[in-house]
Amino acid sequence: MAVLRRDTHNHTYADYLTWSATYGDELVDGTAYVREPPAPSPSHQAIVVEICRQAANALKGKPSRVFVAPFDVRLPKATEPDDQIDTVVQPDVFIVCDLQKVDARGMRGAPDWLAEVLSSSTAKHDKFVKLPVYERAGVREVWLIQPIDRTVTLYRLEAGRYGPASIVELKGQTQLTAVPSVTIDWDQVLANIS
Repeated sequence: MAVLRRDTHNHTYADYLTWSATYGDELVDGTAYVREPPAPSPSHQAIVVEICRQAANALKGKPSRVFVAPFDVRLPKATEPDDQIDTVVQPDVFIVCDLQKVDARGMRGAPDWLAEVLSSSTAKHDKFVKLPVYERAGVREVWLIQPIDRTVTLYRLEAGRYGPASIVELKGQTQLTAVPSVTIDWDQVLANIS
């Protein structure tokens, strides 16, 4: 599944609503990105589903929720109205602690924590296009999961910037810093992938 620029035009969320029709279409600083088939791999989906299941179980009865793509996350740069926002992303899985950010169109504002499951065709896009946007928007913690290497690179916001990344093996358990009530058990995540 390759991520490609749609065209050379500058777009807003209003434009995005007219042409976005598939999972994975995104808008970053006015540049439209579309994903080409095929859809995410079974192992990608198994990782996302298991992380979502574990997070949802940990958040039961708490005022936070976990979501998975496709789900439009609008990231305004200031107070611009929705139709003028030029960044809309679809993280693989994310947690929102302030449910007032969630609306009928998805979400407006930064998630508290998110994870992207990398593949050879999306890793550069996730690292070099989306990660700076997540930092600017104030996402407190980002995990970039590398299933092939069985590692996760953790970025945590410190004074408005991501501090040095930590690389952790996908084994044992890893607690979210931004949402401490959630711990991911990697043995359960990897149990259903080859």
